[in-house]
Amino acid sequence: MAIVIVDYGAGNLRSVQKAFEAVGAQVTVTSDPRLVREADKLVLPGVGAFGEAMRRLRAMGLVEPLLEAVDRGTPFLGICLGLQLLFEESEELGHHQGLGIFPGRVERFRISLKVPHIGWNEVRVVRQHPLVADIPPGQYGYFVHSYYVKPTDEAVVLAVSDYEVEFPCICGREHVMGIQFHPEKSQELGLQLLRNFTKM
Repeated sequence: MAIVIVDYGAGNLRSVQKAFEAVGAQVTVTSDPRLVREADKLVLPGVGAFGEAMRRLRAMGLVEPLLEAVDRGTPFLGICLGLQLLFEESEELGHHQGLGIFPGRVERFRISLKVPHIGWNEVRVVRQHPLVADIPPGQYGYFVHSYYVKPTDEAVVLAVSDYEVEFPCICGREHVMGIQFHPEKSQELGLQLLRNFTKM
């Protein structure tokens, strides 16, 4: 079963592809709406600004195929900005509508620590789900972000981290999941998460 990584011009695709290949996954990188619609599994990576990412997804005709795949039950993984895009709205550089798969919004860190949050931070699993299977305590992920998700439904929060405030770093509900940190840069923790997604 091939994993389709959605290419909408939002960077870091090659490193995500290589990480999946490292755990034995068959991967296709594409911006073709038809291939997105027909994928066995979908990965939505991303770096950059929320509003620009949504603009590109719309301009390339990818929003409807993504939502159709989710409605059909296709396993879906958002990475970094890809997690944030799963939510209803973001305040990053204005007000922007997201994919609206999870209820909630994306907000900027309003803390005394330096923003963006860059570097290693502990990932604490708080709810069981196939994506976080076999993740032992004391694991660290590599983060680079200024904004974080605030779900209105706490049941979607699978793992949290702390950066003066506690924030969700892995979310999921049934077949739709997202990771705030970079699994492709997070060594064994990241590889285990990608391995779990590949096996789903």
